[in-house]
Amino acid sequence: MFRQSIRFTTAPRMSQSFLAQQRIRKLDSWLGARVNMSTTAAKNDTAEADVLHRKHLSSRTFVLNRPKALNALNLSMVRNLTPQLQAWDASDLCKVIVIKGSGEKAFCAGGDVRHVVELALAGKHMEAMDFFAEEYKLNHMIATLKTPFVAILDGITMGGGVGLSVHAPFRIATEKTLFAMPETNIGLFPDVGGSFFLSRLDGETGTYLGLVGQRLKGIDTVFAGIATHYVPSERLAALEDRLSELETDNHDVINMAIEDFVSEPLHDHKYALTDNRETIDRCFRFNTVEEIIAALEKETTPFAEATLKILRSVSPTSLKVTLQQIREGRNLGIADCFRMEHQLVRQCVQGHDFPEGVKALLIEKTLKPQWKPSSLEGVDREQMLGVYFRNQAPQALTLSSNVNWKEYPYSRYGLPSEKEIRMIVTGEAQGSGPLQLTADEVADVCVKKSGGKIGVREKVLEVLSRKVTKGPEGELKWSN
Repeated sequence: MFRQSIRFTTAPRMSQSFLAQQRIRKLDSWLGARVNMSTTAAKNDTAEADVLHRKHLSSRTFVLNRPKALNALNLSMVRNLTPQLQAWDASDLCKVIVIKGSGEKAFCAGGDVRHVVELALAGKHMEAMDFFAEEYKLNHMIATLKTPFVAILDGITMGGGVGLSVHAPFRIATEKTLFAMPETNIGLFPDVGGSFFLSRLDGETGTYLGLVGQRLKGIDTVFAGIATHYVPSERLAALEDRLSELETDNHDVINMAIEDFVSEPLHDHKYALTDNRETIDRCFRFNTVEEIIAALEKETTPFAEATLKILRSVSPTSLKVTLQQIREGRNLGIADCFRMEHQLVRQCVQGHDFPEGVKALLIEKTLKPQWKPSSLEGVDREQMLGVYFRNQAPQALTLSSNVNWKEYPYSRYGLPSEKEIRMIVTGEAQGSGPLQLTADEVADVCVKKSGGKIGVREKVLEVLSRKVTKGPEGELKWSN
């Protein structure tokens, strides 16, 4: 059925202008009044330490300190972070915990899979598994902390770096943020809780990002739901000072403090996935990789051709494991997702494609991994399910707690999801008012619910431009 193409523009709002002026005044005061503040470093705060600990007033900060390796996460760093994180979370003096990377390029470019694979190739599978088990335990701990946790993604954020940040209540993107989960390219799957967070992104965005490994930059990570706030790099130092002065661990107060430093979206900025979101949802909704590829082959667009090229180059086994992982994750709690991934990664470490992918791309750098099987047809789905998903390993993952919620408890700090917007359009959401709202009225409701959060109106209008049709009176009808 032909659907009318609708373009919504952002209408000016006096209330937004007033809020913006307030933020600018507050920001000017912080940027203008900053003084050099002393920090107390932990005893391991040396040039050689791979993670630095810093204390200032009520804040505690981790600094990932391997800039030459783009702060890639290794087992030593995990074992540095975990006990200190537990101690800070238990301390009454600690009101907020911050994690960031050193250097100009990366927050954390991933896990040190090269060393893991070198262990596996040497037959030391148990030692290789120690990294993943302790990493997943740390990821789950971050997800379930009682103390507010702020991740500053000022640079490359991939793989293991995503695990250190994406489950936190506050995830700050900057103009330097570069996000990706490129694991299928090395014969792995998007782990570190990917089964949980990817399956909860808008539409089939998570399926697409997980299978293809597509990169997102800067403010696009906020629109996608990966980051919660967009703060220019030049404001980060002042933001950290502000957080350290807060004398409360109330998440809402932390959120309001961060909002004072948030930048307005550029008026001419277009969300990177907007033009292809309908194609993504249409093609990646299937439950087999073969059906996804068949759907893409029917699309005669450069985007579809580029996507097919990637899917045909990565590990066929990884594609099937990843798709099943994301589908399973939709119905699992956060702890169960990590337990499932621990089971999956054990098979990857002992299998062929993960060591082969890392060896070809990161060790020998031939850039030509020889996948086995080499085609999707060679990967029997039932056999894959039996080996990866039904073969329970005797060494189950032990987590620090059994917290197992199925939705992020602090999702309100990000932009509204498509599901939330749909519920307002259809009248399902409590307090959404009468049905048959106009686009501006839907945006007004969402902005009000968010307390005037920057970017809400832009996200709502972008979603409505794709997901609704207009009736004769300008009222909106949601279109699946």
